Amino acid sequence: MRVSDLGWIPSLVSLRRQLAVIDASRRMCAMLSLTTACVLFGACATKPLVPYSTDTPPMILMPATEAGITDQRARFREIYCAVLDARGSEVPDTRPCEDALTRVGTEPTGTGKPVELGPSRRHLVAAVVPGVGYDCFKPWLSPPGTVVTHLRQYGFDATLIDVDALSSSANNARQIRDALMAMPAPDGPPRIVLIGYSKGAPDILEALVAYPEIRSRLAAVVSAAGAVGGSPLANDAEQYQADLMRHVPGATCTSGDGGAVQSLRPAVRKAWLAENPLPAGLRYYSVVTFPQPERISSILKSSYNKLSQVDSRNDSQVIFYDQVIPGSTLLAYVNADHWALAVPVARTHPTIGALFATQNAYPREALVEAILRFVEEGMTEPVR
Repeated sequence: MRVSDLGWIPSLVSLRRQLAVIDASRRMCAMLSLTTACVLFGACATKPLVPYSTDTPPMILMPATEAGITDQRARFREIYCAVLDARGSEVPDTRPCEDALTRVGTEPTGTGKPVELGPSRRHLVAAVVPGVGYDCFKPWLSPPGTVVTHLRQYGFDATLIDVDALSSSANNARQIRDALMAMPAPDGPPRIVLIGYSKGAPDILEALVAYPEIRSRLAAVVSAAGAVGGSPLANDAEQYQADLMRHVPGATCTSGDGGAVQSLRPAVRKAWLAENPLPAGLRYYSVVTFPQPERISSILKSSYNKLSQVDSRNDSQVIFYDQVIPGSTLLAYVNADHWALAVPVARTHPTIGALFATQNAYPREALVEAILRFVEEGMTEPVR
């Protein structure tokens, strides 16, 4: 056999390497899918997602404006569209404004007022509280920090508040309190806009009720795809299943107090809301994920379909009406699934993005800027 007869070996080696990458990506995504879609949130369960029970506060489902919600979608759309138009390709994953938001029902008419796009006057800081498991997969995800970089160009800033990945909302509320009290006290009006993503939203609400000393430090509170009313997908999950996320490559998280799944069950969240009126004197806002079905990533389809047995207007993890803070101002229905709003899988792991997180692209930088600009604009008005 001549050496030239072995010319196919480099090609075979290259092919094997490519297959190995794909196989590793599949195994990694299978782990994420198993823990976040099938196991943790009950997507593979066969029992009813909302089982029969009389252990519930009296509840009704009614139009938001009849339940004390202020609808400011029109003004937020003006601000968000202006940001998207002005930033253009500067923002990763940019898309037309009409495709970035979902029109639900009859949206109010816009104000026509100009949008301030210059440097922030109040230098607001987005302090984000993440959802279940984030501390477990953060090392693997290796987020690029593009939101912070983008905001700083315009006089804003952002920071992440670390909370236990797998602990209860009560436990994490204390951690939120400690993080906020460790920050320098503001010289003038408060600058912190506390944003709760997924379980981060109920963690924040519990902190507001339990620790009144933090309230004066906050300019606003925002639910971003927040599990304010819980998720039916948590009803068939157990904490030991959530603990599987501790085995994501690079994870350093612990089991904490073991209360994460319990804190997401709708009966728990609704009972807590009924027993704990939110403190007055704060600005509350809600940004709701309401994706078109084709905007659900393939890895999240199973949980989306499972939750659709209750209501197909969900983001694969939370139903749209369970994301709204009582008495808040509704800013937007966002055309993005639960991961696309805040977890940039496709940016840091493009192979997994192409294979599994197929609808993960979203202009998060522009969205956060628009939220802060809306809050800043409203700070000239008295709190309701």
